[in-house]
Amino acid sequence: MYQIDNQSRQAVYEQIVQQVERYVLLGVLRGGDKMPSVRGLSIELNVNPNTVQRAYTELERSGIIITAPGRGAFVSDRGGAQLTERRREMSVTELKALVAELKLTGLGKEEILQIVEAAYQEGQSHD
Repeated sequence: MYQIDNQSRQAVYEQIVQQVERYVLLGVLRGGDKMPSVRGLSIELNVNPNTVQRAYTELERSGIIITAPGRGAFVSDRGGAQLTERRREMSVTELKALVAELKLTGLGKEEILQIVEAAYQEGQSHD
């Protein structure tokens, strides 16, 4: 289920975090689902257990998983909602910066709105 790209410039722990977040957003992982053990996932991915632990620590810090001592790690019931909200906030911030850049290139409000409308329509056709 998890895959590591050893040729990537992205740190291995970040790749694990990103994949878990993606699986939560897609509904592959749901609240209450048990995560693989640190040792088990490190063997599966052929990485150092400290790397997996770092990913799990990051995921727990951001509220995506919770750790129950002696029982393991589980997907948080609020993990999906927190990810969705965080991604929405990041996207709005990025969109505002992009609009500012487009204005600097000389595009007018109507042109920018047309681009946004076209992108929105394209996005709906992929749903």
